[in-house]
Amino acid sequence: MFALGLPFLALLVASVESHLGVLGPKNVSQKDAEFERTYVDEVNSELVNIYTFNHTVTRNRTEGVRVSVNVLNKQKGAPLLFVVRQKEAVVSFQVPLILRGMFQRKYLYQKVERTLCQPPTKNESEVQFFYVDVSTLSPINTTYQLRVSRMDDFVLRTGEQFSFNTTAAQPQYFKYEFPEGVDSVIVKVTSNKAFPCSVISIQDVLCPVYDLDNNVAFIGMYQTMTKKAAITVQRKDFPSNSFYVVVVVKTEDQACGGSLPFYPFIEDEPVDQGHRQKTLSVLVSRAVTSEAYVGGMLFCLGIFLSFYLLTVLLACWENWRQRKKSLLVAVDRACPESGHPRVLADSFPGSSPYEGYNYGSFENGSGSTGSTDGLVGSAGPGDLSYNYQDHSLDPVGTRPRLDSMSSVEEDDYDTLADIDSDKNVIRTKQYLCVADLARKDKRVLRKKYQIYFWNIATIAVFYALPVVQLVITYQTVVNVTGNQDICYYNFLCAHPLGNLSAFNNILSNLGYILLGLLFLLIILQREINHNRALLRNDLYALECGIPKHFGLFYAMGTALMMEGLLSACYHVCPNYTNFQFDTSFMYMIAGLCMLKLYQKRHPDINASAYSAYACLAIVIFFSVLGVVRPRPALLTRRKGAHVCTHPPSTPAGESPAPSLKCPPSLAGLERLSQRKGGPGEQLSPHPCLRWPQQVFGKGNTAFWVIFSVIHIIATLLLSTQLYYMGRWKLDSGICRRILHVLYTDCIRQCSGPLYVDRMVLLVMGNIINWSLAAYGLIMRPNDFASYLLAIGICNLLLYFAFYIIMKLRSGERIKLIPLLCIICTSVVWGFALFFFFQGLSTWQKTPAESREHNRDCILLDFFDDHDIWHFLSSIAMFGSFLVLLTLDDDLDTVQRDKIYVF
Repeated sequence: MFALGLPFLALLVASVESHLGVLGPKNVSQKDAEFERTYVDEVNSELVNIYTFNHTVTRNRTEGVRVSVNVLNKQKGAPLLFVVRQKEAVVSFQVPLILRGMFQRKYLYQKVERTLCQPPTKNESEVQFFYVDVSTLSPINTTYQLRVSRMDDFVLRTGEQFSFNTTAAQPQYFKYEFPEGVDSVIVKVTSNKAFPCSVISIQDVLCPVYDLDNNVAFIGMYQTMTKKAAITVQRKDFPSNSFYVVVVVKTEDQACGGSLPFYPFIEDEPVDQGHRQKTLSVLVSRAVTSEAYVGGMLFCLGIFLSFYLLTVLLACWENWRQRKKSLLVAVDRACPESGHPRVLADSFPGSSPYEGYNYGSFENGSGSTGSTDGLVGSAGPGDLSYNYQDHSLDPVGTRPRLDSMSSVEEDDYDTLADIDSDKNVIRTKQYLCVADLARKDKRVLRKKYQIYFWNIATIAVFYALPVVQLVITYQTVVNVTGNQDICYYNFLCAHPLGNLSAFNNILSNLGYILLGLLFLLIILQREINHNRALLRNDLYALECGIPKHFGLFYAMGTALMMEGLLSACYHVCPNYTNFQFDTSFMYMIAGLCMLKLYQKRHPDINASAYSAYACLAIVIFFSVLGVVRPRPALLTRRKGAHVCTHPPSTPAGESPAPSLKCPPSLAGLERLSQRKGGPGEQLSPHPCLRWPQQVFGKGNTAFWVIFSVIHIIATLLLSTQLYYMGRWKLDSGICRRILHVLYTDCIRQCSGPLYVDRMVLLVMGNIINWSLAAYGLIMRPNDFASYLLAIGICNLLLYFAFYIIMKLRSGERIKLIPLLCIICTSVVWGFALFFFFQGLSTWQKTPAESREHNRDCILLDFFDDHDIWHFLSSIAMFGSFLVLLTLDDDLDTVQRDKIYVF
C-alpha cells in the first residue's frame, strides 16, 4: 500500500513546486541600508527587495522614523507593496495608495510617507533592527524611490509651537509626554487655510497608529478641522503618561462644509487628487489646574448668593421702615369707624395725586363716563383733578358702588337690579377701571392662577427626565466613540470634569436655578404678608391696589429654574437636535410674563392655564418642526442626468467647485450602493441616495407659508380678543358681523375706534408681527427656534413699553425700587446680549466650521463669553421678574375703582 502511494506523493510535490514557481518571486535582494539616503531601485514579480535598517533606541529619548516612497512609473495594474517589519509592529501599504471617498470613488497617490510606530524600550539603550520589503505582482519593472529619515521634532514640548506639512497620503503624528505635575493639557492645531479638510486625533502610544483617512476614527479622540482645532487631554486617560497627536488630511472636504470636486463618473476609475497639501501648527499648553475649578465654582456661588444676602438686607430695612411708619401713624390718630389706623395718604409711597387725565383718548379735556359728583363737585371738564388723599377708605360693606369713577351712568343704561353683574355692560364701557374686571370671587381666581404653577411643575418633571437621560446618552457616546464632532463646544475653553466635557458651560447655568429659587422665596414672603393682611381685614389689602394673585409669579420662578436646568442639559452636548431643550422654557417665560402683565389690569378675563400652556405647546411643536439638518444632499434631475449638489460653502477668495455628477441612472446608484468594499476599505453610503433629510425648516417653502399664515391669523384673533375684552364669538356668523361693522363704521360713516389706546397697541403689534412673518417667509432663517423666540420677545417688549407709557399717562408713578430695577435690568440686558452675539460656536455649520468661532476663556481662565451670557442673562431675567412684581407698588393705597385698565 505504501509503495503504491509514492507516485501520487511525488506528483503532488511537483505540482506544489510548479505553483510556487509561478506565484512567488525567484530572486530576493537584501541589502543593508542607511538613514537619510535615497534609494532608487526596480522591482517586479520575479524580484523582492529587502532593506535592513538599524538604529539605537534609548529609554529617555524618543526618536521618530519616517519612510518616504515615490513610485516613478505611472501605470495601471499591480501596485507595489511595502511592508515595514519592526520588533513589535508591522506596517504595510501599497503604492499607488488608493483611498476611498464619497460615491466610493478611488483617490490615487503616487507619493506616500508614513511614520513608524516606536515601541518603548525597557533598557537604557538598545539597538533595534527593522526591515522594509518591497514587492509587486507586476511582470514589468517598476521604478521607485525609498528614503528613511529620522524625525528630530517627533516629541512635542509644552508651550512650543511646531509647524509641518501634510497630505492625505503623507499623514503626520507626534508624541507628547506629560511633564511632572501636569494632569491636563490642551492640544491646539491651527492653519491659515480652511481647506483641505483635516482630522486631528489623540491616540494612546500603541502600535499600530491609525493615521489614514479611512481608519483615523477607529480609536482615540478625534475632530475635523478647517482652521482651528483644540482637544483637552487628561493624564488619567493615558496610562503611559503620553499620547500621539495624529494629523490627517481628508480626501474630500464635504465633512468640513466644503464642496465636492467635479469628476467624470467612471466606475472603479481612480481619480488623481492633485495637490492637496496643508500647512498646520500644533501647540500643546497646560490646561487649567484644580485651583481654577475651585475658583470658578466659588466665584459662581459668590455672585448669586450675594443676591440672597442683598434680599435679606432689603427685607430687614423694609420691615424696619414699615414698623416705624405704623408706630408714627398709630400715635398720630386712629380711625374711629373700623378700629383700623387711619393712614394719611402722603405717608404711603405711591399716594401722589392723579393729575387731570381722561383715559381712552389721546385728546385732553374729554369728560369721563363715570359719575364724578362726589369728587369734583361742579368743576368743569378742564378742571378735572382729584387726589387720593382726599378720598378716605370707607368700610367695605357700607361704601356705595355708584360713588366711584367706574360706576355706570343711569342715562346710558336702564336701571336694572343686575346691572353690576352684567359683564357685557361692564366690559363694553369705553373707560374701564380695575374694579370692573376684579368682580369674581377671589378664592376662585386664586385657585385658577395656582393651576399655572402646578401645571408647569408637572410639565417640568415630565419634560426634564427624558432630557437628562438623553444628554447623558449623548455624553456617553462622545466618551466611548471619541467623536468630538457630535457636540458643538467652545473647545478652546471647555474644561472637563468627570464624564462631562465642558463643565464650565454647565456650572454657569447655576444662576438661573439659584435666582429662580430666590424669586420663589420672595413671592412666598409677599403672599404670606398679603394673607396676614387679609386675615386682619386690612382695607388696603381688600380694596386697594392691583389684585394680588401669585400663581403666575410662582410659575415664572419655576420656569426660570427649569431654564437653568435644561440649558445645563443642552450644554452637556450642544447640537441642533437638542437646541429645543435650551429654548422651550424661554418660550414659557416670555408667554408667562405677557400673561402676568395682562393679568394685572384684567384679573377676571385672563387666559386659563390650560389654554395658555396649550398655545405654548403649539409654539414648541413648531420649533421642533423647524429643526434643520445642515447641508442636506439634494437629488435633482438635469437633462436626463442626476446631479448631486450640496449647498455651497466656499471660503472667501476661493472659487466654488462645480457640482458633482452622479451616475446617469438610478440603477447605477443602486449598483453603487450595493457594492462591497475590499479589505481595509471604509465604505460610506452614496450621497445621491440620500434624499433631502429636512422635512421642515430652511428651504421648505410650504412650511414657511403655512407657518406665516398661522402666525398672521393667530395675531388677528388675539387682537380681536384683546380689543373686545373677550366679548365676541368665533362662529358661522363672524364674516357677516365683520362686513356689518365695516359697512357701518367705515362706509356709511367714518367713525374712529371706540378704544383708542387699545387700538394703538394692537396696530403696532400687528405691524411688528406681520413684519416678522414676512421676514421669516423671505429670509427663512436657519435657526428657527431663535426666530420663534425673537417673535415672543418682541411682543413682550412691545407690551411692556405700552404698559409703562400708559401707566405714566394715567397719572401713576414708578417708585424708586422698580425704577432702579428697570434701569439696572436694561443695562445688564445690554451687556448680556453683547456677549450672546459673540457666537463662540454654531450648529448651523459643520463642526469644523463651528470651531473657527472658538475663543479662549476671558474670565478667571475658566469662563468664556457664553458663560458670561449665562451669568448676566440670569441676573437680567431675575431683575425683569422683580420689575413685574414691584411695578405697581405705587397703587397699593389706591382704590381699585380709580385704577385705569389698559
